[in-house]
Amino acid sequence: MKEIRQKAKELMRGACRLCPVCDGRACAGEVPGMGGLGSAAAFKDNVKALAETALNMRLIHEADAPDTSCTGLGLHLAMPVVAAPIGGMFNFNDAVTEEDYVTAVVQGCKEAGVIGCTGDGVPPVITQSAFAAISAANGHGIPFIKPWESAELDAKLERCYATGCKIVGMDIDAAGLITLRKMGHPVGPKSLKELTAIVAKIHQAGCKFILKGIMTVADARAAVAAGADCIVVSNHGGRVMEYAPGTARVLPAIAAAVKGQITVMVDGGVRSGADVFKMLALGADLVGIGRPIVWAAIGGGAAGVSKYLTQLKGELVQTMVLTGCQDIAAITGDALFAQH
Repeated sequence: MKEIRQKAKELMRGACRLCPVCDGRACAGEVPGMGGLGSAAAFKDNVKALAETALNMRLIHEADAPDTSCTGLGLHLAMPVVAAPIGGMFNFNDAVTEEDYVTAVVQGCKEAGVIGCTGDGVPPVITQSAFAAISAANGHGIPFIKPWESAELDAKLERCYATGCKIVGMDIDAAGLITLRKMGHPVGPKSLKELTAIVAKIHQAGCKFILKGIMTVADARAAVAAGADCIVVSNHGGRVMEYAPGTARVLPAIAAAVKGQITVMVDGGVRSGADVFKMLALGADLVGIGRPIVWAAIGGGAAGVSKYLTQLKGELVQTMVLTGCQDIAAITGDALFAQH
């Protein structure tokens, strides 16, 4: 992994410094790029919120060979991890081609027994590459589309279905990207009525629906009411709203309100298997990983992504052993240290 990171650092020079601790400080305001919006307060708080979450170490137990596998959204995964939807190599100094990047993510995740999401954007190459990679993986991928206005939304949904995928996502947290509107491709928030119609259309096509960008209990309940199958608690990596809180701060209340009614995924600041464990203990069913997957894909292709995920799984197993959790279901709030 050191070699993969070093290669990624060389290829991404000018776009990402691959800091020893990826916390948003060095790249604040670098959007486009790898950074967070403005002061990067939201990006920084994603990492800070997880760092402030401590775990109870327990070693008198029988959980010496934990099982990390799980099921969700009709998938059987080697661990509850998903590659977050990211696209647009212009953000990363065009370190590799769009095709090579998204193929590395989709295939690397498949090799590691998990699943990769793909991104969306205005340049046609982003979705062309994403849909081609998912098709080549026999539908083993989750295409995400932005909250476009109806005509573009419908056209891209049809292209999603053609990949053979079983799950489609929308990153509604991209609704404030005014740059897209200026480029003639407007995005925006959706009313509950609009969202319900979109979900019904996707279900009719035989796919499940993920809604990414849920940061409040009210929006989580609205997603349930609209019929969504999964929400992603996400502030878009701190790249769209400068002062959004870290996702680990809002996750517990959202999970308490809707878990069991809808699958709860979360992303934001996740770097290690211990971070994955913390998000599960805070109430998530699945955990999305963004920037580290980018480094692995750019620095090592599909093999790099697979190696990173293998490392992540090892870290998750180690954390489960050290907290006495035999399987994913055993990871609950009891594993969190509460300072009195």
